[in-house]
Amino acid sequence: MKRGRRVWLSAVLLAAILMTFAANAGRMLVVDAPQPADVILVLAGETDRRPARALQLLDQGYGRRVLIDVPAAAKVYESTQLQLAEKYIRGLPQAAVGICPIEGLSTREESHDVEKCLAGETGGRILIVTSEFHTRRSLSIFRSEIRGKSFSVAAARDGSQFGTRWWTRRQWAKTCVDEWLRLIWWTAVERWH
Repeated sequence: MKRGRRVWLSAVLLAAILMTFAANAGRMLVVDAPQPADVILVLAGETDRRPARALQLLDQGYGRRVLIDVPAAAKVYESTQLQLAEKYIRGLPQAAVGICPIEGLSTREESHDVEKCLAGETGGRILIVTSEFHTRRSLSIFRSEIRGKSFSVAAARDGSQFGTRWWTRRQWAKTCVDEWLRLIWWTAVERWH
């Protein structure tokens, strides 16, 4: 085979691989596989869909208790997020909901804060609830950083932020690219430090 033809075939093959990856990049970020757990853990961040999904899973019998991560130092106007979370919990019909104050600003740091909160909980099965684009990375981080617990993850969907057909909306594309950069950083660098 001539060199020029091999280069052309290699370029076509590489383009096909890149197109296949691009078409599936959004889907590859999402892991939605909830398993029965002792604690349903809501990661800090989006405060509408994540807690709602956790309460839905609680009502479906996926866990005995919900623990909501809340940034300890964050404020919304004149209220702290902890105050707002406490008010939210008081208004819930479910009694099995608690707060885990967190200081960390990254998912890895959040896992270390969560480990302290989980020390007071019974059982070792944890069901993480987070935004669907964040599921793969958060599951990997928690499994790597917290020993002696088993983790599964459930996706909280928000169509305004992300969709698996990421190339069809600007916001979805931004979210997808940002999450892939974070996943690559976690996998290639941060995980090993």
